[in-house]
Amino acid sequence: MISVQSLKVEFSARPLFDGVSFVINDNDKIALVGRNGAGKTTLLKILAGLQQPTGGMVGKPAELSVGYLPQQMTLEDTRTVRDEAAIAFDHVKELDVEIERLGDEVASREDYDSDNYSRLLQRLSHLTDVRAMFQSENHEAQLEKTLLGLGFERSDFDRPTSEFSGGWRMRVELAKLLLSHYDVLLLDEPTNHLDIESIQWLETFLKNWKGAVVIVSHDRAFIDNITHRTIEISLGKIYDYQVNYSEFVKLRQERVEQQRRAYENQQKFIHDTEEFIERFRYKATKAVQVQSRIKQLAKIERIEIDQVDTSRLRLKFPPTMRSGDYPVIAEDVRKDYGPLNVFSDVTFTIRRGEKVAFVGRNGAGKTTLVKCIMGEIPFEGSLKIGHQVKIGYFAQNEAQLLDGELTVFDTIDRVATGDIRTRINDLLGAFMFGGEAADKKVKVLSGGEKARLAMLRMLLQPVNFLILDEPTNHLDMVTKDILKDAIRDFDGTVIVVSHDREFLDGLVEKVYEFGNHRVREHLGGIYDFLQARQLTSLQQLEVRQREPEAPKPAEPTAARLSYEEKKERDRRLRQARKKVEQLEAEIADLEDEIAAIEQKLAAGTIDDVTIYDRHAELRARLDEVMAQWEEAEKQLATIGE
Repeated sequence: MISVQSLKVEFSARPLFDGVSFVINDNDKIALVGRNGAGKTTLLKILAGLQQPTGGMVGKPAELSVGYLPQQMTLEDTRTVRDEAAIAFDHVKELDVEIERLGDEVASREDYDSDNYSRLLQRLSHLTDVRAMFQSENHEAQLEKTLLGLGFERSDFDRPTSEFSGGWRMRVELAKLLLSHYDVLLLDEPTNHLDIESIQWLETFLKNWKGAVVIVSHDRAFIDNITHRTIEISLGKIYDYQVNYSEFVKLRQERVEQQRRAYENQQKFIHDTEEFIERFRYKATKAVQVQSRIKQLAKIERIEIDQVDTSRLRLKFPPTMRSGDYPVIAEDVRKDYGPLNVFSDVTFTIRRGEKVAFVGRNGAGKTTLVKCIMGEIPFEGSLKIGHQVKIGYFAQNEAQLLDGELTVFDTIDRVATGDIRTRINDLLGAFMFGGEAADKKVKVLSGGEKARLAMLRMLLQPVNFLILDEPTNHLDMVTKDILKDAIRDFDGTVIVVSHDREFLDGLVEKVYEFGNHRVREHLGGIYDFLQARQLTSLQQLEVRQREPEAPKPAEPTAARLSYEEKKERDRRLRQARKKVEQLEAEIADLEDEIAAIEQKLAAGTIDDVTIYDRHAELRARLDEVMAQWEEAEKQLATIGE
């Protein structure tokens, strides 16, 4: 499908990678991993044809279509959400134009036995088949299903995209990409702007999608659930594993251990050889042996270790004073922005030492409630902050508050206290600021680097209550693990606003769900919450959220009906009730089977890959039955119940 051969990329004469070769096959689901700066985004741009390599080549068929979702893009704001997403179907119009052109060319040709004529017919046949596939699809239904899956409400469809935040506009771009039927999808951090429900929907979509996918993501659960192949970029080389990310981590550790042993053996050989050379350099009787050893050293290909081992590095929060028993008590908290109610009747208590998650769709009020707790915005109701509570707050814009004129080292040195000051270089290395990077000024760092530095700075300040708003968006796997371990060992109280299930798993013991202008408390971890939400059916939630229809004209009452009319009405009423009951029973059975499969998927106990097809069939059938149930309910109401 796509063949990469001897690829080489240099920046300012410094090689980013060299001699990279691999093949992307039909239906491959690939996780592209590596430390920040390893070249993942650069490789995606080269595959998309947006950047040229220094050397090597990327080969692909002329008719192959490739879709690319970058981390950042410039978006137009001149259309509604629906119209912008519908651009995905413009290629169908282009297809019609190309088919008409080829048809005219075939009609005008007379070289029926030539190879060119045969190829022309094959091309026309192929495009006609593709067009027939599009003809059989309901574009409007596809568009609505995709936008709903990515978190939009139906009431959003006709709003101009200029009314939405950058994160929501990125969702529109993702919708266009998914609707365009590309042969290959290249996705660079697609979950950064999605909530948990939307990530689950995207997972299901990509698992059942028939094309190839290459994903760069720091969401371990997301790539684990989708991919079956992992390509790692490290020190300018690639390592190709035919396994998902979790299995890759195990195999990679084995490879690094082998690499380390080979490195140590080589270093010993180099040391012994250099020692021999120095010892006998000026002895005429050893001149031949010395020259031989010098040539040996010159020919050695030096082994590099992929990365500094940070597996034993533990980040520990500095000790601080003990807070009161109840750091936060909320009673009947309400927040409105003009006529828009964000949430109301919010009542909960967070006890000292608890670690809780705020989850829900973007725009449901998670960050707003955090700002209320911080006292940054006004609200109605009561929010009491406990005795001796000292809050450490990591906001989504925290990186913008750093002093651009300070170096990376000085930024951390100014907040580090006690024994931690002796380990600043180790900490900077763990957060990917080792070596010369520690001397860079903050103003030259990328957005992701600034976010990591801001996170490290906050972690070193003595607090007893942490509030973290999307802390993992720009952290790689290793850094996230270090952060997670530090928070798990933290003896204070923690609120985490996050959509990263892998990060929240085993970290929080309570989940607060934001939605429908309410905040609901769920006891247990993140996967307990997800299982509960699946059992209550997101489809039913969608039905309940729809706007009520206009009232219908009143039917004649039973008292005004004749005997025969009443008898007929009762018969229709029984049939309608029976239909509703049958559909409700089928919905319950489908939801139970879906929940059982998704529990297996979450546990990773999958032996038969056909379970993914079964899951997709059940989801499709559930959508169909839910639509039938809605219609049956309407008929029942129309008859007179």
